[in-house]
Amino acid sequence: MLKRLLPPWLALALVFLWAGAAGAQQDALPELVRRVKPSVVSVITYNAKGEVHVTGSGFFVRPDRVVTNLHVVEGAHRVEIRTFDGKGKTYAVAGLLDADEEGDLALLSVPASAERARSLETSAAAPEEGEHVFVIGNPLRLEGSVSDGIVSAVREVPSLGRIIQITAPISHGNSGSPVFNMKGQVVGVVTIKVTNGQNINLALASARLSDLPGGRAITFDELAAKAKNDTDSSADWWYRNGLNSLWLGNYEGALASFENAVNKNPDRAEAWIQVGYCKVKQGRTHEAVRAYRQALKLRPNSVEAHNKLGDAYYYLSNFREAIKAYEQAARLRPDLPEAFYNLAITHLEIGDRAAAQAYARHLQPLDAELYNKLSAELRR
Repeated sequence: MLKRLLPPWLALALVFLWAGAAGAQQDALPELVRRVKPSVVSVITYNAKGEVHVTGSGFFVRPDRVVTNLHVVEGAHRVEIRTFDGKGKTYAVAGLLDADEEGDLALLSVPASAERARSLETSAAAPEEGEHVFVIGNPLRLEGSVSDGIVSAVREVPSLGRIIQITAPISHGNSGSPVFNMKGQVVGVVTIKVTNGQNINLALASARLSDLPGGRAITFDELAAKAKNDTDSSADWWYRNGLNSLWLGNYEGALASFENAVNKNPDRAEAWIQVGYCKVKQGRTHEAVRAYRQALKLRPNSVEAHNKLGDAYYYLSNFREAIKAYEQAARLRPDLPEAFYNLAITHLEIGDRAAAQAYARHLQPLDAELYNKLSAELRR
């Protein structure tokens, strides 16, 4: 079969168009950095002797609230933040308003003036693979450093949400840095994870920030005392170890940890959900069904367990059971877009196009991006 070649003039025009688009994107980056950089901060923690303990990064989500990684401030006696705008300004952190241990997020109370502290816009939608992103932070105490790259992978972790892997270089001190899209929106929060001595450039999708509503601020001395009293059980240790492996996409290591967690504490429903998820990833889907069912015995109203059970049945081509599980997830969470998307796709698999379109109508007001994805499937 002969290949049709583009006319030389058209090929040349396409090259110039592509180069122009790439150049425009690069030209936009300095302006974006100037716009968002004043909202990014260094986070400096001190021990009881007044010595610098750990440094990291963070960003304003409100004039008096800064997000960073929880591991940056754990064990601190005193915490300060320093802005990057102008000559910078240092503020003492009043305390911790909220913490997300699984997501490694902390919400700090900062008595900053509204004029100096400009809040950043966050995006609830995860970026797409190949999308251009940039990071601003405090790597190795080099305050205000900028790096850019693309999104190399986006994967889901049960109980955490989406994990974003990026090619933008990051180092210790970048923990808590915002990851920006090319609209200047925060799409993720950097968390440093290390494997085999190498940093893996990972961020937690910013949708997780909605789980940090804030409350009464506690001091860092109170946080340290609480951590000292909350001695983790062996089951907790294995569970957290499993989550760390999931961040890195190490499903085999994660499964070993989660199985240890359920052996130590068979009544922990979220650990059974993670066991099921890892077994699906390994192709052991029948075993995953048993793990999800065990989770539902312990927690019958777990939306995540019903939804993941539906996924397992879907992969086994047991579409009727998949629909039952997804329907239960939708009943428990009528505002869950994923449940309606899953129901529509599964009905398409069994040839019930009318039902799929009905679920698409439910989905449309809940999640425009997922609705567009479903619409493309319906048009095929």
